[in-house]
Amino acid sequence: MERTTNNTRLNIIRNSFKAAFGLFTFGFGVYLTIQANIGVGPWDVFNLGLSGTFGIKFGTGSIIISLIILAIDILLREPIGIGMFLDAFVVGKTVDLFNWMDLVKPQENPLVGIVMMLAGLFIMGYAQYLYMDAALGCGPRDTLLVALAKRMPKIPIGVISIAILAVVTFVGWRLGGPIGIGTLICAFLTGPIMQLDFKLVNFDATKIVHQNLKESAKVFMNKKS
Repeated sequence: MERTTNNTRLNIIRNSFKAAFGLFTFGFGVYLTIQANIGVGPWDVFNLGLSGTFGIKFGTGSIIISLIILAIDILLREPIGIGMFLDAFVVGKTVDLFNWMDLVKPQENPLVGIVMMLAGLFIMGYAQYLYMDAALGCGPRDTLLVALAKRMPKIPIGVISIAILAVVTFVGWRLGGPIGIGTLICAFLTGPIMQLDFKLVNFDATKIVHQNLKESAKVFMNKKS
């Protein structure tokens, strides 16, 4: 049975904090995958390449890319939720925060790096559960994937996803982003690890009804809520 919990102002506020905390946790997972120093996931190859090329922070590059994709999502008339804006700003700046704190040094031992990479992916998978359970919308990148899949129904969504990630990785690599065995680990294990995390907490993402900005606004304008 599908469910939504954002039927009062208080619930929306609570779930906004829940989504923000989930995204903060996700950002810490991303930070660990970067510090593993064996290559990073496709989008992070792009973010780091952009950061190095233009001399900006990782989070700033992430926000710029997220806002560009968000604009495309809006042009494609995809539903936009509070969670999408939180995603655009929180994850990248969380990575910047941990970089500033210098909690974990880049690993020099590849085996330790692989362990750290896997730990980061497990944290990211659990964080996705927290974020998605808030039911306030998907991130800009996921929304773009769905939008393209709708417009190219004859092409499997998995193929579209691979194509997007291949382009992002290539562009990021050309900009100087780091690729390596970690990039392959992210590409092939992110999905299965996320599914395992969901199974461990008995979470079914298909049961969540995400609320868009228009619906959230109606709740806030309803004096009875």
